[in-house]
Amino acid sequence: MAFIVPDEIERYIHEHTSPLGEVFEDLTVETNDTLAHPQMQVGRIEGQFLRMLVHLSGAKRILEVGTYSGYSALAMASALPPEGQIITCDVDPVATAVAQRYFDAVAWGSKVTVRLGPALDTMRELIEGGERFDMVFIDADKTSYSRYFDAAMELVPVGGLVVVDNALWSGAVLRPETEDAHAIRRLNAKIAADTRVEQVLLSVRDGIHLARKVRTA
Repeated sequence: MAFIVPDEIERYIHEHTSPLGEVFEDLTVETNDTLAHPQMQVGRIEGQFLRMLVHLSGAKRILEVGTYSGYSALAMASALPPEGQIITCDVDPVATAVAQRYFDAVAWGSKVTVRLGPALDTMRELIEGGERFDMVFIDADKTSYSRYFDAAMELVPVGGLVVVDNALWSGAVLRPETEDAHAIRRLNAKIAADTRVEQVLLSVRDGIHLARKVRTA
């Protein structure tokens, strides 16, 4: 993943962002050393941003679409109140096994439940069960982003947040050539035109599209 800001600025931002703790450093090392595509892991900057969103919003229930090795879920869970809960979805048993070990290693990791299987199936089950979440974080396969967003909007109440990662796709949204880039560009336009939300597209790391649901229709 190439970031939008120059590498030197990215390093400066990293150095001036509060570290999350030793467990996150250990997870980063293991992810880089043992898993494919370690660039998919959110780092200190985005992890701290997500953690702060949880604090500021007062979220108690969070749904994550895309666990990978667990960094983002671990960061968000650390900001939850004692009764808080995260359900995180992924299809990769290898990466989620790493994530589960780190969830088990910290006290707040018990707030995280991994659902292994297609995220859309899990989201449909949650919708059918009448579940509600204060925040949904989407960071999975890009071609399904639009469907994830639609499902997320059914799961969050008015006032809830939908947070979409990789919303700039290393700048490829400006002149999309790949299927992934086209999918993200379409979703950005869709969110910007959605009258149910207030939204802002941020150039944090690889882009974050932050939407707050303000009405049901």
